[in-house]
Amino acid sequence: MTKTRNRWIGLVFISMAISLVIIDGTIVNTIFPKVIETLKLTSTQIQWVQESYVLVFASLLLVWGSVADRIGRRRLLIIGILIFVAASVWAGFSVDANGMILARILQGIGGSMVLPTTLSLVNANFQGKERGIAFAVWGATIGGMVAVGPVLGGWLATSFGNEGWRLAFNINLPLGLLVVAGLAYWVTESKQDHREGGIDVLGAGISVVMFLTLVFGLIEGRVYGWWLVNKNQFAIGDFKWATEGISIIPISLAISALSFTAFVLWERARDRAHKNVLLDLDLFRIRSFRNGSIAALIISMGEFGILFAIPLWLQNVQGLSPIDSGLVLLWLAGGAFVASGISGGLSGKISPVTAVRAGAILETLAVAGIALVATPTATWGSFAPFLFVYGLGIGMATAQLTGVIMVDVPMAKAGQGSGSQSTVRQIGSALGIAVLGTLLFSITTSSVESNLKNVTLPPGLTASALSNAVVDSAGGVVPSLQGDIKTASANGFTAGVSGSAWAAAGFLALGAISTLGLGSAAERKKKTEKKAQKKA
Repeated sequence: MTKTRNRWIGLVFISMAISLVIIDGTIVNTIFPKVIETLKLTSTQIQWVQESYVLVFASLLLVWGSVADRIGRRRLLIIGILIFVAASVWAGFSVDANGMILARILQGIGGSMVLPTTLSLVNANFQGKERGIAFAVWGATIGGMVAVGPVLGGWLATSFGNEGWRLAFNINLPLGLLVVAGLAYWVTESKQDHREGGIDVLGAGISVVMFLTLVFGLIEGRVYGWWLVNKNQFAIGDFKWATEGISIIPISLAISALSFTAFVLWERARDRAHKNVLLDLDLFRIRSFRNGSIAALIISMGEFGILFAIPLWLQNVQGLSPIDSGLVLLWLAGGAFVASGISGGLSGKISPVTAVRAGAILETLAVAGIALVATPTATWGSFAPFLFVYGLGIGMATAQLTGVIMVDVPMAKAGQGSGSQSTVRQIGSALGIAVLGTLLFSITTSSVESNLKNVTLPPGLTASALSNAVVDSAGGVVPSLQGDIKTASANGFTAGVSGSAWAAAGFLALGAISTLGLGSAAERKKKTEKKAQKKA
């Protein structure tokens, strides 16, 4: 077997490793109604099942990027897969919200080891045109798996009864062991020399505090009050926040801002002392890396956050089964896979930057279309074309954006660069889920209450209580309602989905605009030379 053949077979297992993480990050969307029913989750717990994973994932990417460079990228990738698999089994056997959230936190720890190491291994084992192809395979895998996860989850939840959702987590055990075996045999180890000073533990701690307080504030703002304390009181054990006055939310966001300042100052100080840093801030002096990271952050906010709401709406308002809602989302996967083929065919004919811009525009148009057709009477057929276009956009933008960001990053800083750009994208995803989830439930609350003004309610039932029931169940109570009450509730939840979709389209539109600043140093040099030749 030749060396080249080994690298490409290794890429298959690297892609399978990232597939495990991506599938698990999206599979929960489809099985949520079953999980909510079994574990009796509140709306906030629902977000935290998602956010605890994404938050820990984003918080630790920089840490593991540095550790992987030191101890070996393949070694840390295998460790991450094993932790991820163990946590998946724990999630599959969870009996309450706390157990599920703790399992998702551990999954986030394992998953955060996987993403930057897979990217670093691709960057280290492929050069030139081969690297571009490898990045396209890596990126297209992410785009496709975003939709495969819900289909797999839907099939398991539908075919194996009310407890079938547990298999959606436990299936990671055999798949994970297969991936570990393939990585150990086919993927070559890769390391990078480091400066003195050890791992930046303090920087890691500051970054975790920064991310935790930021996303906590965004998730819980509607619950505890954005400025003043509302009817809900924040408490952890015996500690309780004030029952009136300033809410804990602005305090949390202020801590995040201060942590950000402290993080930047600390990283600068370590860099001046020629010690290892968690985040090499000099990377952001590279124009393609800086502008690409900004575009990735904004695009990620709108790219996957809306997938949090669509499966809930399809099942609770449209009445589809988990497997049927997963099959609807399969149109997105189809678009992503078609996009990977298109990108391969256009390789060398259009620049990666052009592909990213086209993808971002397609995503914007598709999500705006979803917002338009999201009505209680809409059929899955009206959604499918927009989901397909959405998949095309994800496949084109995601597959090429990583290469665009990393194109001018020196090989000596590949681990730092991959960890940094992965962190930026995960922060965007976390913020997107937090913001869009908050919009979904806030708009639903106000819309349901408004729709019930002209509806006669049974004695003892208030519009506020009913809207809270719809929100706390993430729409799960809607199918059990009757008559005008059901119609009002379904319309209210639909309004929440439509509103969050419009917000996602707005983020994607800003992301498309931000791609105007993309381009490598080589591309800019060619443009300058062409202009000079024309003038001559």
